[in-house]
Amino acid sequence: MPSEEAFTKLFYLAAAVLFIFGLKGLTHPRTAVRGNLLGSAGMLLAIVVTLMDNRIVSFQVIIAGVVVGGLVGVLMAYRAPMTAMPQVVAIFNGFGGGASALAVGAAFEEALKGEWIEEITIQFTASAAVAGLIGALSLTGSAIAFFKLQGLMREQPVLLPGRNVINSLLALSSVGLCTWLILDPSSSLPFWSMAGVAALLGIMLVIPIGGADMPVVISLLNAYSGLAAAGHGWVLNNSVLIIAGSLVGAAGFILTVLMCRAMNRSLTNVMFAGVGAVVASEAESEDIYAGRVKSTSAEEVAMLMDGARRVVIVPGYGMAVAQAQYAVQDLSGVLESKGVEVEFGIHPVAGRMPGHMNVLLAEASIPYERLKDIDQINSAFRQTDLALIIGANDVVNPLAREDDPSIPIAGMPILNVDQARSVVIIKRSLGPGFAGIANPLFAADNSMMLFGDAKQMIIDLVVALKSS
Repeated sequence: MPSEEAFTKLFYLAAAVLFIFGLKGLTHPRTAVRGNLLGSAGMLLAIVVTLMDNRIVSFQVIIAGVVVGGLVGVLMAYRAPMTAMPQVVAIFNGFGGGASALAVGAAFEEALKGEWIEEITIQFTASAAVAGLIGALSLTGSAIAFFKLQGLMREQPVLLPGRNVINSLLALSSVGLCTWLILDPSSSLPFWSMAGVAALLGIMLVIPIGGADMPVVISLLNAYSGLAAAGHGWVLNNSVLIIAGSLVGAAGFILTVLMCRAMNRSLTNVMFAGVGAVVASEAESEDIYAGRVKSTSAEEVAMLMDGARRVVIVPGYGMAVAQAQYAVQDLSGVLESKGVEVEFGIHPVAGRMPGHMNVLLAEASIPYERLKDIDQINSAFRQTDLALIIGANDVVNPLAREDDPSIPIAGMPILNVDQARSVVIIKRSLGPGFAGIANPLFAADNSMMLFGDAKQMIIDLVVALKSS
């Protein structure tokens, strides 16, 4: 007869398989919902199997925890708008890392009392040190990312004097305290001291990063929370936690690399360059815009669209802020009813998190087949009658093509909207994007500015098109 331990390992294996298939499902929008459900089912199975061990908690407490946690999750999911998904992801990363750090600390305290392990091994202390360090760092780093995204603190990089020296000292202190913990595991003082230093390091690492680099930061913090969970698994000798944490960590790091490649920048540059801290002066902007910016109206743009055969819509963070995705869907429907081919050009780092624009447009029931990534759409702009830019800036800025290291976005692949026959940019003003530089596209001969709130301007366009 198989032992209880054998059944536990069998269920853990089933949970791991669900995690892997869930992650596979998340690679495509059509299967993303199913993938999410598979991953959630795997986590529920792993939690229940772990907690049903009477040495951990009673069955009644398990049910209570599932009910309370489920209600809180449902409440947060319904209250958070889709436009707030980046900060929701950021804070969830922080919760995961913080939970790992605290749970490891509690396990270490119990181990010191000799309650559940006979001997504190090097594997135990090393895993506890790694999980505590990364978990505490991801907790505070994610909190800063959340505050920036939520508008609770300055969005631009905060460049403190001597920050690199301070960060180096904090990192060395964390490593030193980890070493102390491994060599002398007779006290929990080095663990909690290390967690405190790592938490301060998390703050110092994220405050110099601006909104333009938030997609990379969120991916990296996601990887950190996964590594913290894996370290927690080694502390508890729990295989399913090791597998789940490793999957999250690997996926986060892969996505981080892809985001950096999409911006043609290194991770070091993203973390320490402080892109967006210096905003273009009025004089610099005047040199580019002086007398060359053409303002237009919704009625004039509707006339251009009425005679177009192909329109490419390029969404940016401004569309998310204005919550204009449903109005954009209405515009797409009206254009198609007039025989206009409509596609969407999606830059991989548009918005505040990977896939931000895809999520918003999917919410508005825009078919995924019309969402084209940069490689698919760039070659088609020369055959495009009108490119409609909705709140995007840096990802369509021609200055990225310049070979000038003083330009923060130099070398970043951009959407070649300037190659379209006509370009219409919906923005509230000529203000710079996250990178803090002016955009020559706004003053190009084939460009026109439609100033105003993105949602209202799109609604005005729909009204004008219907009456034409």
